[in-house]
Amino acid sequence: MDAALVTVPERLTAAAARRAIAAGTLTASALLEACLERIAARNGTVAAWAFLDPEASRARARALDAGPDQGLLHGIPFGVKDIIDTADMPAGYGSSIYVGHRPNRDGATVAGPRAAGAVLLGKTVTTEFANRKPGATRNPHDVTRTPGGSSSGSAAAVADFQVPLAIGTQTGGSVLRPAAYCGVVGFKPSFQHFGNSGVRTNTEAYDTVGVMARAVEDIALFRAAIMEIPYESPAFITAPRIAIARTAHWDMASPATRQAIEDAARAFAADGATVTEFEVPEELATLRDAHRVVCGFEAVRNYADELARSRHLVSQDWLEERVNVGEASTLAEFRAAIRQGDRCRAMMDALMAQHEFDALLTPSAPDEAPSGLAHTGNPIFNYLWTNLHMPCITLPFGTGPNSMPIGVQLVSRRHDDDRLLAVAAWAERVLAG
Repeated sequence: MDAALVTVPERLTAAAARRAIAAGTLTASALLEACLERIAARNGTVAAWAFLDPEASRARARALDAGPDQGLLHGIPFGVKDIIDTADMPAGYGSSIYVGHRPNRDGATVAGPRAAGAVLLGKTVTTEFANRKPGATRNPHDVTRTPGGSSSGSAAAVADFQVPLAIGTQTGGSVLRPAAYCGVVGFKPSFQHFGNSGVRTNTEAYDTVGVMARAVEDIALFRAAIMEIPYESPAFITAPRIAIARTAHWDMASPATRQAIEDAARAFAADGATVTEFEVPEELATLRDAHRVVCGFEAVRNYADELARSRHLVSQDWLEERVNVGEASTLAEFRAAIRQGDRCRAMMDALMAQHEFDALLTPSAPDEAPSGLAHTGNPIFNYLWTNLHMPCITLPFGTGPNSMPIGVQLVSRRHDDDRLLAVAAWAERVLAG
């Protein structure tokens, strides 16, 4: 670790900060104050936070500094998307219906890091019910551009050095896309690897908690704390088998995104990877409509109370995107869409095993973050892998024509998350070179 960074601790990765705290060259309180100072200077511009509790955070940091080591994340601040319940902070779910709402417990993915010594700094901005209606957050690289969504505040806060770790959720592309737009590392695990308890549910079939950080090592550390499993630093896979998966939507990728994929593939091959092409089966392209049906059908039922009692308080965006679709979908259509997903998952499991791919290489988003704040971008390169329950990670790699971050996405076989993190750790080093 560069000793000079201890003088600007908010810029440390979580793992580097953890090592500095363990070595006695940094305290939890000093790291927290650096983050709070950064937030005070920048949050008026970036607007990443829905709620902050500096005094409670300070009390927690002081207690950690005075006591024994509490675990993997001892003294590390983190933020939580405001779609997840927290026992001592409001949970507004991005909706005017829930202003001032106070849950009485922590969600599973909040409780785990806290038990491991992390300091919950606050709740990050989410779009309404983690769908498409944007919140106040802006992209820290250019505040006239979207940070993506729905985990907009989490991505922006990590990218802007306001906090080293943050939690998001993904039903379509709500972790990978904002991470790519903001230039950070975003990870969506295999479905149900992170507990969904305490998440305001959209779609049981796909909702997945994910995490954001500024290094793959941090993702692995955060994952271990959330899952309450032993931590092992990701081991490099020195000669991975990587296949380029352009998908049926390749025509929607910008020239800059296509170039990033081609450049990454060349860099991987030059460093010893076997790089091939993967022709995505045609049936997978039809999952786009199936995904939409399932999301709408389940959302209408999961939000039955809000629609019955507070329909006048929800946005037209949400009604059009989810509710209208769900109310128009039949049970037979829902069943067919669920069964289609089941078939495609079995197909991809078999294909990944047959070809012995360590990871697929595919775009994280169609392009750099779009201009304007009225929309959060297109999840066209994310929904497929979410539907297939496969683990995904986005790594920042270069910039687009407007000097905004571009990401590349790696996807591994379902439940092969350790392998994905190993490939990603190797890829991070290669792309940095």
